[in-house]
Amino acid sequence: MNRRREPQDPSFVTLTVRAPDAAAADRLLAEAYEAGAVGCEEREGVGSGTELLLYVDADRAAAVGRALRTVAVDSEIGAPEPVRAEDWSLAWREGLAAVVVSKRLVVRPPFVDHPRVPGQAHVVIDPGQAFGTGGHESTRLALELVDEWLPRLGHEPVVLDVGTGSGVLAIAAAKLGARRALGFDLDPLATAAAAEAVEANDVAGVVEIATGGIEMLGPGHFDCVVANLLRKEVEPILGDVLERVVAGGVAIFTGLLESDRAAMEQGIAAHGLTIVGDAGRRDARGDAWIGLVARTAKP
Repeated sequence: MNRRREPQDPSFVTLTVRAPDAAAADRLLAEAYEAGAVGCEEREGVGSGTELLLYVDADRAAAVGRALRTVAVDSEIGAPEPVRAEDWSLAWREGLAAVVVSKRLVVRPPFVDHPRVPGQAHVVIDPGQAFGTGGHESTRLALELVDEWLPRLGHEPVVLDVGTGSGVLAIAAAKLGARRALGFDLDPLATAAAAEAVEANDVAGVVEIATGGIEMLGPGHFDCVVANLLRKEVEPILGDVLERVVAGGVAIFTGLLESDRAAMEQGIAAHGLTIVGDAGRRDARGDAWIGLVARTAKP
């Protein structure tokens, strides 16, 4: 969910986008990336709304602007502005730190040191390569719930990571004892970066990364399925996701706002699963992100 990419040279323009809330900002950000945006900074201190600073190749600025305006309900889209020259290779690292998920798990960039505690696994993710470093509240929720629920499954589980992004959840599952983890994503840039992260974290024998949609998967069943996706992204494939959970297994959904709860719970119940856990986190703006854990009936 944490769809942050950073430009690698200063030949860009910026577009300032002001959205009324986090849900609208997420819709706009998804549309911007689809149209060709390559980076985003989320800014605080802009009242009750959300301000995004999008980085766009100058040749794609007009296309990104048009795409944004098709979904910009109650939102403002600024004109393109030149990006000042600076050292991008260092600037994008500012403010990034290790994320301590639990006593068992830390997620950190390769350039951030963090003390190693016995029994605590480190997942190392390069935030300049793809999406998802553990810093966004939805990704943090997913990591916490995976850490909490994998041991409850009672054996070495098999995990499916839907919309894997950087691969952070699949890699974390492997570090936390999964026997096998499969992560897939529609974006080939994301899966290329995820494959590199798998190698860098020495879990190539456990984690597999694939490019495509859930329809490409066979009828394989998973003890734990995790989907850190926006509600609009997960709802169309909810049945396909839940069909891949074994009897007694769990599905973890994050990337959701509190306002999504009722609709998601209804959809999950319609497929015969029971909500057995939830969690929540508020971001710096006060937006309430939630995670839901659903379980299938035991055989």
